Amino acid sequence: MNQFENLKVSKEILRVIEELGFETPTSIQEQAIPLIFAGHDLIGQAQTGTGKTAAFGIPMIEKVINEDKAVQILVLTPTRELAIQVADELQKFAKYKRGLKSLAIYGGQPIERQIKALKQGVQIVVGTPGRILDHIRRKTLKLSNITGLVMDEADQMLDMGFQEDIEAILLEMPNEKQTLMFSATIPKEIEVIAHKYMNSPKKVKVVHKELTVPQIAQYYFEVKSHEKLESLTRILDIERVALGMIFCNTKKGVDELVEKLQSRGYSVEGIHGDLKQSQRDRVMKKFRDGTIDMLIATDVAARGIDVDDVALVVNYDLPENFEYYVHRIGRTGRAGKLGLAYTLVTPRQISTLKMLERYIKSKLVRRKVPSVNDIVEKQKQHIADGISAIIEKGGLSENINFIEKLAETYNSIEIGAALLKMIIKQEEAELNEAKETHINTGAEKGMVRLYFNIGKRHGINAGNLLGAIANEAGIDGSDVGAINMYDKFSFVEVPRELERNVIKAMKKNRIKGRKISVEVAKIRE
Repeated sequence: MNQFENLKVSKEILRVIEELGFETPTSIQEQAIPLIFAGHDLIGQAQTGTGKTAAFGIPMIEKVINEDKAVQILVLTPTRELAIQVADELQKFAKYKRGLKSLAIYGGQPIERQIKALKQGVQIVVGTPGRILDHIRRKTLKLSNITGLVMDEADQMLDMGFQEDIEAILLEMPNEKQTLMFSATIPKEIEVIAHKYMNSPKKVKVVHKELTVPQIAQYYFEVKSHEKLESLTRILDIERVALGMIFCNTKKGVDELVEKLQSRGYSVEGIHGDLKQSQRDRVMKKFRDGTIDMLIATDVAARGIDVDDVALVVNYDLPENFEYYVHRIGRTGRAGKLGLAYTLVTPRQISTLKMLERYIKSKLVRRKVPSVNDIVEKQKQHIADGISAIIEKGGLSENINFIEKLAETYNSIEIGAALLKMIIKQEEAELNEAKETHINTGAEKGMVRLYFNIGKRHGINAGNLLGAIANEAGIDGSDVGAINMYDKFSFVEVPRELERNVIKAMKKNRIKGRKISVEVAKIRE
């Protein structure tokens, strides 16, 4: 049973939670959600990265009367970035709440566009205090139907000089409403606002867990979402650690990554909450014995894993709960050894990365994804280290006799270079054999070309095809590559790791009433 069910969350939101793969509520969610459901005003002391958006977002969404198109929930945030992020997350949780809409409004965006969106009807508005007050004074944002007010990052709003605006907004609010305030710190000004405008608020607090392992080198790689898998394989090729852990945010993410890496010849296994204890024990035995190099895990499944020799932790997904980041990377750098932690970040997540750095009071150093040449050079270093170890060990008399005979024809430098070339070629051949799991389809590097049995004659254009792929397969339109349309068929390039998702999703759907057949395009000999 999903532990969110214990919090009396509706079936529609439980469905989203299940799809997102969240296994258990965070501390702030566990404490705050029941109190908010019970109707209490609340002050939550929690930093960004503790899961607080869901803590207030889920119960606020449940309060909304979907049929009523008036604004019912107002969320104040200090910055436009946070307003957009919160509105997006609320819309994500409201996926199966038919007719429920959230809108972000902030300065720097044309006010006319916001006025038009408000007129069309939204139930949840998220915005910065200045722009919210502007709309209230223009009477384009009506507050008479407000049943819930949230002040997110309240201390930051005060630091930015928004106290007057916040109090002006609070004075315009109906008396009969639920008020929630979330803040990393509780200065006197917040106590004053709470006393004046809140009704006997309950208090919940999440203690910030400090980063307790200082000897961990932390780096990040900025990569596009469709480049994550290729980037990860290059990192694994260059690091070649004996024991490492890779973290994904969801159970589905673990399963997919295990399959993709195993098919490319990497020695990995995965664990998550859906595994039986016997399966988990089997995987963990392999990991502890060193039978596998990398363990891929969700945060919940990784609890209780106590292995001292983890040389590398990779955050394949940036965790939404920053406490999890601390737990994850703390698994390396034990027993006095230097630890190494890598995090893959998409361009959209850079602002979240900055919040993470503030949370852990530490900087992650940016690195470039290793190139093929970098990997070859590291490979040579591995071979050199291996040669040194063998020489130190001794017992080479037979081999020395063999090399002495060769040295009658060639000099020792040439012999060494030839042997090195043989080793590198052999390793590359083995690696390529493992990785060649897809046929060459003539697409750009990292992409695969798909054949669709639909074309111009069926009344569709490239936009229809792009829209259908993005919506049905749930991928970013920007990730889709070249689209070539002909009368009766079309070719579309998609990132290689999304190939199966697109094929599976499109086979279940129709475009303009026509059933779709999709397969990997084959190159003509």
